Amino acid sequence: MRIAWFGWLAQHFGEYGYSDGPLRAAIGTGAVLVTAALVWFALHRHRPAAVAAAGLVCAAGIGWLAFH
Repeated sequence: MRIAWFGWLAQHFGEYGYSDGPLRAAIGTGAVLVTAALVWFALHRHRPAAVAAAGLVCAAGIGWLAFH
């Protein structure tokens, strides 16, 4: 599912706010993914909450990058 998500994101790359260039898009997406990983590690003792929170952070971060 993750591979499908990144594939879909790559297909629609030009439609979103990633038009500032691939380097800036990669840096922003990397920062979102690192933040999601940190949230997951902070909540790792409660796996369902960790997965949900990391997914929410990832979706919100990429959504923010896409429309700003």
